[in-house]
Amino acid sequence: MRFEMLIRNALERVNMSDIIALDVSKGHSYCVYYKDGVCDAEFDFKHNKPGFDRLRATVDCAKNPTFYFEATGVYSRPIERFCRDGNIPYALLNPLELHLKTENLRRVKTDNKDAHRIAMSAYDCGYRLMAFQDSKYLKLRELCRFYERIEDSRKSNQVQLHTELQQTFPELEQLFVNRTSKLALNIINLFPHPDFVRGLSRTKLKNILLNKTEKNISKDRALKYAQKLINFTQNSCPASRSDDIQIQEVRYYTQRIIDLTVKKEELIKQMTQLGKELPAFDIISSMPGIGEMSAAMLLGEIGDFTRFGNSNQLNAYVGIDLIRYQSGQYTRDDHINKRGNSKARSLLFLIVRNMLRQQSCAPNHIVDYYYRLKKQPVPKGDKVAVVACMNKTLKCLFSMIKNKTKYVYTYTDSRSTEMH
Repeated sequence: MRFEMLIRNALERVNMSDIIALDVSKGHSYCVYYKDGVCDAEFDFKHNKPGFDRLRATVDCAKNPTFYFEATGVYSRPIERFCRDGNIPYALLNPLELHLKTENLRRVKTDNKDAHRIAMSAYDCGYRLMAFQDSKYLKLRELCRFYERIEDSRKSNQVQLHTELQQTFPELEQLFVNRTSKLALNIINLFPHPDFVRGLSRTKLKNILLNKTEKNISKDRALKYAQKLINFTQNSCPASRSDDIQIQEVRYYTQRIIDLTVKKEELIKQMTQLGKELPAFDIISSMPGIGEMSAAMLLGEIGDFTRFGNSNQLNAYVGIDLIRYQSGQYTRDDHINKRGNSKARSLLFLIVRNMLRQQSCAPNHIVDYYYRLKKQPVPKGDKVAVVACMNKTLKCLFSMIKNKTKYVYTYTDSRSTEMH
């Protein structure tokens, strides 16, 4: 009764459609359906075909229903797909925001009570509904996340390879500037221990390198590598023998890194090809310092820029809007809230860094702004200046995409002070 009284009070102030609120858990959800401020039905269902048929029956009985549920990672994905496939409006709620808006002094945590609280909060708070984007944005985001996991795994295997190689043939790391290139990895896989080189002539080694490495190299280059291998072998005294388990480990990690590198290259091609099919891709990549890969990943993490009403909403989504705290005579320094998309924020940080590295290639008003901040009467620190440049970059990209205009230095520079 207490829940229904609160809903009726909220309904008197806000006229909304029927609400379906869900408390999402692993493999199942607790659903409450509110009609005209009264709970008309509540039930628990599994995330399978019979469960979604039961949910569909509730949707069919409702009048213009809107779904409200927390973002719970992969567990809320089936509900999102159900809403997208059925073209049902839904709000994906930030757990922290929902907690702050529904917390009370006496906290009782159960699935059914949480679902009712979400429904009450939906009546009273007016959450922003999710925009239905082109499915290409969703595919691009999954490709970006897959790419990041592949790259993390690749880096982890590189660390393991270095550890084992120090025990079997540490001099091999001096053979190449880029120790993770395909050629370097192939040679490490062939000769993980100096004993595998001993007894082979320079010509024999050259022929092995020419025939058994995937990368095509010239005879002269192969001959130079062969001579270096012989020189390293003469002075090498590794911790492991040629029949120790570490040899298997070296070959395992080298093959893993090769496979992951091949997959990484495939994903880069897929991301850039898919990104080029989106209208904002050419606009974003027209800004100096943003390549095709970065443009595709930015679209994957942020999605359709036009779904945001203004650049402030975009900044809040990324998590670089300022948070201020003042109590009495104490005022804390401003900080970014870091409650948005952390991956998009990290990517944007790298993009600004890349702009600074490539500043000699083309004029860029973001770089100009960075150095203005560094030369003010009170110079900003490096990270503070970079974050400010991240904010300006987003504003610039948002304006360019809204106006369907590619980057022009004189145009954006003339408005740089207005956009700040």
